[in-house]
Amino acid sequence: MSEKVWLVAGLGNPGSAYEGNRHNAGFMLIDKLSSLTGIDLDKKKFNGIFGKGKRKNNDIILLKPFSYMNRSGFPVRDISQYFNVDSSRIIVVYDDLDLPPGKIRIRKQGGAGGHNGVKSIIENLGTDNFGRIKIGIGRPERREQVTSYVLHDFDKDEIEVIENGIEKAAKAAEEIILNGYTACMNNFNK
Repeated sequence: MSEKVWLVAGLGNPGSAYEGNRHNAGFMLIDKLSSLTGIDLDKKKFNGIFGKGKRKNNDIILLKPFSYMNRSGFPVRDISQYFNVDSSRIIVVYDDLDLPPGKIRIRKQGGAGGHNGVKSIIENLGTDNFGRIKIGIGRPERREQVTSYVLHDFDKDEIEVIENGIEKAAKAAEEIILNGYTACMNNFNK
């Protein structure tokens, strides 16, 4: 791999029971990015499935951690150490309750914001210096419904909006890799 290695990790839960869940927006993004870039997810290691490819002068690794959401940090740490990926070249993609469905938000670094998958990554990397692409899934009416809400599939009337958000998030990930965070945030954080 070259000096310009990027890791894009989409967070979710493995298995067909979780496939269309709101909490699996990160996995959905990795599938979309795999399709757009031609990077096959054909390797199983680091407690996940991943693929490697190139975009211009950048090597790219796409990862779906299979450790379940709350333990996502272990596979992200292990694969980034193995391929010597600097934390500033890691992009983590995940669902966000505080954004309306389909809306995306890009950040260059920051805290966990209450997201247990991101918290696990911060703990395992020992830093919060990695990028994030948040995909909005909206919030349930009552706070006590959050766990049930994120572990259910998107409603039929949300699917098109989420698919558009996933498409935007995939383009944002490519923009970060090719042109950097400033250009990406100027284009997508509106």
